[in-house]
Amino acid sequence: MSVLNRSAVPAEIPQITPDVRIPAVLGTDLEVPVKGDRLVPYANLDYAASAPCLEAVNAAVAAALPAYSSVHRGAGYASQLTTARYEQARHTVKAFAGARPDDALIFTRNTTDAMNLLARTLPEGTTVVVFETEHHASLLPWSRVVRLAAPAFPGEAIRAADEALSELDGPALLVVTAASNVTGELWPIAGLAHIAHRHGARIAVDAAQLVPHRRLNLSALDLDYVAFSGHKLYAPFGAGALIGRADWLAAALPYLRGGGAVKAVGDDQTEWSDDTEARHEAGTPNVLGAIALAAACDALSATGWTALVREEERLVARLRAGLATIEGVTELSLWDHEHPRVGIVSFVVEGRSAREVAEILSSQHGIGVRDGKFCAHPFVRHLLGTADGGCDDDTASAVRASIGLGSTEEHVDRLIEALRAL
Repeated sequence: MSVLNRSAVPAEIPQITPDVRIPAVLGTDLEVPVKGDRLVPYANLDYAASAPCLEAVNAAVAAALPAYSSVHRGAGYASQLTTARYEQARHTVKAFAGARPDDALIFTRNTTDAMNLLARTLPEGTTVVVFETEHHASLLPWSRVVRLAAPAFPGEAIRAADEALSELDGPALLVVTAASNVTGELWPIAGLAHIAHRHGARIAVDAAQLVPHRRLNLSALDLDYVAFSGHKLYAPFGAGALIGRADWLAAALPYLRGGGAVKAVGDDQTEWSDDTEARHEAGTPNVLGAIALAAACDALSATGWTALVREEERLVARLRAGLATIEGVTELSLWDHEHPRVGIVSFVVEGRSAREVAEILSSQHGIGVRDGKFCAHPFVRHLLGTADGGCDDDTASAVRASIGLGSTEEHVDRLIEALRAL
């Protein structure tokens, strides 16, 4: 853990570029009660947990609802239209992720569901190599696992993965985040993919915190699998995705067993579907969730990542610079302060528990942040240098402020002033 100091503060924070057009989110006019029976505009700085809905996503769902019907097996017009929209959503999300033409996309509930699906489809005897810095979604689903310590710098992550994979026999899978949900730091996934493939292993990337902030190109990065969630991508309708190579998925028994996953059911045996995607999407799928996810992908792609990244980096720099000026506030960081990161900043306040800070920010200032271990218990304990503890253990918790499309300078400045008042 390290502290931002004044020498790390940029001499000048860039101002808003006039021609930046950021996609609009719902809820920017939300007012919340604070101490003194006042209402104030809500400063949502909790995007890393769940992002608000894009206006374009809301419109896409509203447009699909009048013709909503069953998918894949209905002959009626509404069913045919809904099926077409669902499969178009699959195509859109694959394109957004830069998937290869023969990759499969399984719609899931979220990243956790996607990683558990992948765990169920691994070839027998597969060993999973994973860092302790992972979100629980990527840390916990595996039955045969080698857990690596938090690396001191990005090159150390590549070296540790290289060494671990070199000692394995049989199929192996390296699992890693693209962007930390605790610190926002970007991981060297291209280098890690190269190391995995050099050892004949595959790589699965948790992209949940990357895709709302940066362009993802699965094929260019040579990744085997990626997973992400709609509720972090401005599409909070209960859908996520697992995208990647079809062979392991096609060879495995269905993740869920039921209608749609079968080709034929007899008295004594069941013949499972040859369609890899249908095989793992049993039951009526979350059609509206898939449409919402695709609409979010379209909206972000249409805006252009250069504008989105520039505005986010401006706000993150303003936030980190402000935190660095406050006595007793310590920003959490695994690597060097200059290492690239997305719009996530976690910190602790000397003399205050994380829950106390979060409650004061909410009740007195109308600011929403996250406190706790962020479903990454081993990593947060590592950053704080604390012993093992549960979710309610204040000695091993932090505060996380995360920025998204609806974030403004006023939100950032309000947080800084509120922390300074503490």
